[in-house]
Amino acid sequence: MFEECLYFNSNALARTVSRIWTEAYREFDLSPPHAFLLRVILAQPGLLPRELAKELNLSRSTITRFLDSLEKRDFLIRKPTGQDGRELQVYPTKAAEAIHQKLDDTGSNLTKLIATIIGTDELSEIVAKLREVQKSLENA
Repeated sequence: MFEECLYFNSNALARTVSRIWTEAYREFDLSPPHAFLLRVILAQPGLLPRELAKELNLSRSTITRFLDSLEKRDFLIRKPTGQDGRELQVYPTKAAEAIHQKLDDTGSNLTKLIATIIGTDELSEIVAKLREVQKSLENA
């Protein structure tokens, strides 16, 4: 009935993928979005919340909630920039740095798992096409 419905099929795929990623990041007691945010902070310390929002394609308010949660768990700190005390740069803590490699390995292992299931070329093509469709719809 919904074979050609982008909404239905993309959400069905998202639920399946979310279930797999949620299970993988459970050992860190992090949701996949929190884990991705922390991985970006670890890879690029000092980013501003607006830069994190752009990188992860999330709203500023969502990023703020995630940052609040990660800060309470001692995974990050926010420091005022030298130029404008109202802007805050985000840095990982030692607790975050302690799990950095394991977080990255978990992401790599998930990609390898999906590539094993559907094929490396197919995975690359699907991700590229999803990104293209998302940009096209966002710019429409």
